[in-house]
Amino acid sequence: MAQTHVVAVCGSLRDRSYTKLALERALDGVREAGGTGELLDLRAYDLPVFDADEDGQGDSAVVARRIREADALVLGTPVYHGSYSGVLKNALDHCGFDEFDGKTVGLLAVAGGGFPVTALEHLRSVCRALNAWVLPHQAALPHVSSQFDGEELADEGLEKRVHVLGRRVVEYARIEPDPATFEAGENVGAGGK
Repeated sequence: MAQTHVVAVCGSLRDRSYTKLALERALDGVREAGGTGELLDLRAYDLPVFDADEDGQGDSAVVARRIREADALVLGTPVYHGSYSGVLKNALDHCGFDEFDGKTVGLLAVAGGGFPVTALEHLRSVCRALNAWVLPHQAALPHVSSQFDGEELADEGLEKRVHVLGRRVVEYARIEPDPATFEAGENVGAGGK
């Protein structure tokens, strides 16, 4: 069996991004579990605001292809106003069922404050609408500016949680997909497919 390849999508555009640092720690867990991993840094792509009439061109096609070709994903986001970033939302809008159907997805959020959970709930709903299999295990890093010592997580418990997220994505990457639901058939997406 081929190695499981995981793509970690960074929904932050900051130069010193805690989301990126946390995703790199999750990718350490991916490698510990025998998988391969790469960071998809959205700063490197020119993704216009999603327009269904213009979809599938330029960098949006590249991002969608890299997500589609992954065996599993980790989506990472900073928390903005109780939800996930517009940068990640826009990237996800450029994707659809072809990229997510039956794919295992792990979720990670970082917050400047103490309550990063709602962003994870919102991402979970989006991924489920795209027929992805979202891990029950997730990683939330509150008060993130105090959680890192250089590029390493200072808190052992959080470090373990993030590493386990990477390992679980590999362990469950080939889980048998659930049968389609009525809701999945009704969610036709922007293209009206």
